[in-house]
Amino acid sequence: MTTELFTSPTVTAHEHIGFELGWDYAHYRLVPPAPYAQEPSPLRNGLLAGVAAFGLRTLPPTRSVRKWLQLRLHAWLRGRSVELVQVTPHYLQQLDVSHCPITRVELSSATLENTDASIDRVRNDAGYAAGNLAVMSTKANHAKAAYGFRDALQFVKQIEAGALGGIAGLSAAQWSRVAVLCSFVEPLPHDEACRLPLLVLPPNRLRLFNPVQALQAFVSQQLLAPGWSHRVSRLEALLPGKPARRAFQTFFHALLPRVLEAGRSNDAQRARWAVEDAWRSPLVRQRWIAFAQGLTPEQCETVVAKATARKLGSLRVERVSDAQATEGWCLESRGYVPHAVLMRRMPVSTTQRPHDAMQASLPL
Repeated sequence: MTTELFTSPTVTAHEHIGFELGWDYAHYRLVPPAPYAQEPSPLRNGLLAGVAAFGLRTLPPTRSVRKWLQLRLHAWLRGRSVELVQVTPHYLQQLDVSHCPITRVELSSATLENTDASIDRVRNDAGYAAGNLAVMSTKANHAKAAYGFRDALQFVKQIEAGALGGIAGLSAAQWSRVAVLCSFVEPLPHDEACRLPLLVLPPNRLRLFNPVQALQAFVSQQLLAPGWSHRVSRLEALLPGKPARRAFQTFFHALLPRVLEAGRSNDAQRARWAVEDAWRSPLVRQRWIAFAQGLTPEQCETVVAKATARKLGSLRVERVSDAQATEGWCLESRGYVPHAVLMRRMPVSTTQRPHDAMQASLPL
């Protein structure tokens, strides 16, 4: 028996994504929140087709699966793109953190409070794609909104110059962390990137577009695990020439005491904050700039690549081309789904899996 599921002769990218989303809700035996499961839409069509196809042969809806479906639903409702080859439930699970990197509050889940964890597109003119996502509190996410690196820097200046308590609920220190977070995914002139303090360590799986920041993060992460003295010495030996090594020693001897001043802690989160706060020292920043500006971007990349190959730390850094770095980010459409007609819609048998047929004929 064949049932006509669609009456429209064509399907747009938005409609196709909605159908796929409804199908995946059915695959995990979940129902989209009201009213989306009841109102006529491509999402409902996909849900009904999936229910008919899967029956009771469904997959377990883990917490990361629910988060994945929720992210896709919110993105679909706003026309935002989601890259689904790499952005999977497992990938989102790797982004989990216990505290907001911006406000430093402990994150909650599904309490409808501003401490709830939410997934942010760090670069707002890109879609939900691998390398552009970070978990933060709902408060920080809403405040950050569509603002980027230079917006956040301007807010810091306005707060400090006007003795304001904050802007959009965030303090100057918190906007400083927003600025640094956004700088990771924005290509900057090397000299400018050298001048940025590491006020927030890069979230897991975030792509760093500025080589000097990758080196900065790699060095800072050394202090989060035992045996750092030996690793730092080996890393220092990879630097190009005696002047660079001397400048590095001078910088590191300024950074280390400020991290140790925070006291030894078995709490991984507090140890992370101690490293970040050490970068607020003017002396640390001054000596880092003197060291970093003596290196080229290519030299920074080479040092990090060699250190990673020698396993000098828990931070694993992979080099990717510029094209690979933004693959699936939809920068040409500023992170939105292009409103393109993809195919002529054909009747779909409920005894077959519409998802497979559509994947075989549609560009994803």
